[in-house]
Amino acid sequence: MPPIIEMRGITKRFGALTANDGIDFSIEPGEIHALLGENGAGKSTLMKILYGLYQPDAGEIRINGQPVRLTSPAEAIVSGIGFVSQHFALVPKFTVAENVVLGHEGSRTLHPTAMSTTVMETAASLRLLIDVNAIVGRLSVGEQQRVEILKALYRDCKVLIMDEPTAVLAPGDIAALFDILRVLQGRGMSVIIITHKLDEVFAISQRVTVLRLGKVVGEVRTQDSTPAALAQMMVGRQTVTVARNTDHRRQDAVKLDVRDLRLTDKRGGLRLRGLSLEVRGGEIVGVAGVAGNGQSELVSVLTGMAAPDSGSVTVGGAPLPFRDPKAVSRLKVARIPEDRLKGVIGDLSVQDNLMLESVEDFTRMGHLDRARIRANAEALIRAFQIKAAPTDLARTLSGGNIQKIILARSLGHAPEVVIAAQPTRGLDIGATEYVHQKLLEQKERGAAILLISEDLEEILLLSDRILVIYEGRIAGTFAAQDAQIDQIGALMTGAHPHA
Repeated sequence: MPPIIEMRGITKRFGALTANDGIDFSIEPGEIHALLGENGAGKSTLMKILYGLYQPDAGEIRINGQPVRLTSPAEAIVSGIGFVSQHFALVPKFTVAENVVLGHEGSRTLHPTAMSTTVMETAASLRLLIDVNAIVGRLSVGEQQRVEILKALYRDCKVLIMDEPTAVLAPGDIAALFDILRVLQGRGMSVIIITHKLDEVFAISQRVTVLRLGKVVGEVRTQDSTPAALAQMMVGRQTVTVARNTDHRRQDAVKLDVRDLRLTDKRGGLRLRGLSLEVRGGEIVGVAGVAGNGQSELVSVLTGMAAPDSGSVTVGGAPLPFRDPKAVSRLKVARIPEDRLKGVIGDLSVQDNLMLESVEDFTRMGHLDRARIRANAEALIRAFQIKAAPTDLARTLSGGNIQKIILARSLGHAPEVVIAAQPTRGLDIGATEYVHQKLLEQKERGAAILLISEDLEEILLLSDRILVIYEGRIAGTFAAQDAQIDQIGALMTGAHPHA
């Protein structure tokens, strides 16, 4: 039998950039196939071509051996291809059933009871545990992802594309997702997973295709490869696994002390509920949690962007000035923002972005000292291996190099406290490795580091202590050497750790 999907010689250009360069890719019936690669390797572009969102400049697509031209997602859906993005396309105020049938009602008159029954039967046949009458906006992230999968299956999907499907899931939800995919595979469905996480590749896939710089650099049976081999294919060199120093005797006094923070949002919702924590010098404390449990609000308070309703924060014994980022910076508190694109000004040069948080240090007689600005940029570009010239505009750089600008600006002047929020979100394996090494260097230097991340693997790799945040409070604390993923995952979703 021919592959269910075969892409031959796919090429896609965006101006001078060749995102896909003569790519061959195929998937067999009943196969889970991982599409692996660094950011910018061309994975999402290739799958958007398969889903009809982009048109290739060259090459062809065959379904069950027959050439097809997919000019829109509607045509892809009719051809049996479904797509689940990491950014869900759901209507929060609609029920599960209404979201599933939206756009495929089948007649001018909607029959709610029959609709719910049909969707419930579809879910039950696939062992998807979900209340079809629940309001989608009240569901957990993992449950919303199941709704997206159900939408695709309701449309008679034969090949399911999943783009970074675990990026927003807690460990328990990841395990549940993989169970669902195995059920679908057992029924003959094919699944393509776009990812850059090697543990997922070995947990769920039978075959893996690796892209680098828009080209296929390898295609192997998963069981015939190793994580090290795949990582080397992805980045074109051997990777180095960072390792934290676990000598707790090196830890200093408390440098960051947070006591009983409470914060209400604009709609009256309580986002921080008496949150307390402390970080010592020479220590990395990781805060693990599912998105939306108060992490962003905590970062806003600690970096001087917001004031809590009550509670206190001290840095080295001095009170942290709320709503005054410049004063926070003077206390030698460095920040790595969760959205790197908001951490730079795209239309300013690299050298100007590198001095943004300390403009007064580069001012003489009320004028910017351009010679000092350039000298500072050249030194930081060398120290942090930024692939750019001082005068390049920030918006022209890759995500990894933008993050290096932020690291250089934040860490280049020996901070006492580092607030690192999602420091590797969206970065590929090479850039992630680099960020981890820089954080460990700051720890060795004696800085106190608060690492806030939705990537539990990152938390486990770097942290000396792990705190779990749930609904604005610390739900549990673990020493790194005693941490158990099942207990952490349970706390992240509000369950008792032994449930």
